[in-house]
Amino acid sequence: MSELSSEIGKRIRNYRTQLKLSQEELAERCSLHPTYIGQVERGEKNATIESISKIAGGLNVPLSTLFENLEGTAVSERSCAGEAYDLIQALSVDSQEKVLEILKAILELE
Repeated sequence: MSELSSEIGKRIRNYRTQLKLSQEELAERCSLHPTYIGQVERGEKNATIESISKIAGGLNVPLSTLFENLEGTAVSERSCAGEAYDLIQALSVDSQEKVLEILKAILELE
């Protein structure tokens, strides 16, 4: 599948694991099959917008969040900032604020 499918799948997996949901639990929330969730997460299926919308709903995140900051860049060409964005975006707001405080403290040391 495409690198875009892989990137979206990675984001879905990050959100799911952050919520401590199994693929089966997410599938139940979305009315999708657990096997399909796994295939989407691995980038093996080119999911429809409708399916991705159901998954976003099951994760309780806006659909747009799964597509933010992609800009058509191939995964292999993504910057460290892009990868950091994905990791931080998958965290809860409280955790995001803590990471931001830590980052600011680190930058003050330089």
